[in-house]
Amino acid sequence: MTRNAEVVVVGAGPVGLAVAVGLRLKGHDVVVVDRQTEGTNTSRACVIHPRTLEVLDELGVTKRLVQLGLQLQDFAIRSGDQELIPVNFADLPTAYPFVTMIPQPVTEQVLLDRLVELGGSVLRPYAATGLTQSADGASVTLDNGDVIDARYVVAADGMHSTIRELAGLRMPGNTLELSLSLVDVRVAGGLPTDEVGLYFASAGMLVVAPLPDGSFRLVAEVEDAPEHPDVAFAQQLLADRGPRTAHPEVTEVVWGSRFRIHERVADKYRAGRVLLAGDAAHTHSPAGGQGMNLGLRDAVTLADALDQALKGDESGLDAYATKSRSEAVRVIGLAHRLTRLANVPYAVRPVRNAVLRLVGRVGKTQTGLAKQLAGFPER
Repeated sequence: MTRNAEVVVVGAGPVGLAVAVGLRLKGHDVVVVDRQTEGTNTSRACVIHPRTLEVLDELGVTKRLVQLGLQLQDFAIRSGDQELIPVNFADLPTAYPFVTMIPQPVTEQVLLDRLVELGGSVLRPYAATGLTQSADGASVTLDNGDVIDARYVVAADGMHSTIRELAGLRMPGNTLELSLSLVDVRVAGGLPTDEVGLYFASAGMLVVAPLPDGSFRLVAEVEDAPEHPDVAFAQQLLADRGPRTAHPEVTEVVWGSRFRIHERVADKYRAGRVLLAGDAAHTHSPAGGQGMNLGLRDAVTLADALDQALKGDESGLDAYATKSRSEAVRVIGLAHRLTRLANVPYAVRPVRNAVLRLVGRVGKTQTGLAKQLAGFPER
């Protein structure tokens, strides 16, 4: 079967859904396809930053996300119980002076609900297997043999994007020799519920972030991270790297995973009628929680550019490809610096902490880091 649409979006994660919502709001015919039978029920991303909340206002989902999430104004780089660099978002020049902790499946559901509200839907489970382009449009072939003819195609199908490869676009970069463990746990007290903590310990880095349901997200660099972390593993992470005097007790592991850090950005975000967004265009360390945020900002910008292109002006597509790639390079640099700082050689870690404690007393350092994390370093 062949059907027609103005835009085909391949991938129904947060980025693909956001592109589709943006286009539906402007009255365009969009087809979203995804290989999964249903939305993801696991969660790597769990934070939405202030700048992203501002951008998502355009889609009409920010209020709902804030309602469902946990708002935090404080982020701190710590060593045990000692605060090295305090970061507060309360005074930032934005209507959303906080980070919103919210699991990725919830963000996806909010965006899907909005898409359905606007008359859209997701075709599942269909994988894109073929792509052809002409001067006037592009066609995507699905694994069941169906073909979707469109004027533009958006690749939002992740780091291993099929559409990116079919379009001949490259995403070079590095895979760091770091294995990360990600564990969602419940604890019997002992962890702050009002801040995200980045712990720089002698044993290595640990991120501790509270989630809306009362659980905590732990992220740690581990030489040989287990595929299925258990309570004992999570307890040891907190004992070796977390707060010293509170002695938080892990009572349950809700979910866990492991992965390698990739630092990659596509050479180009556009190949004719194909545009890249989200992890199909860039991927990097989770330090600072920037990945999904960068992708969501890609999505809203791209939806606006596609709206103009469908009306005859393609200049916005090239601007998107250039500016969004530059922003990705900036964010990857920030995440890289935080990751390297957290993983300096063992012998150097006491010196690192002493230096951070000194510079962390400077207000300019605190404000600068807050703006970098929030998504508007030049505001």
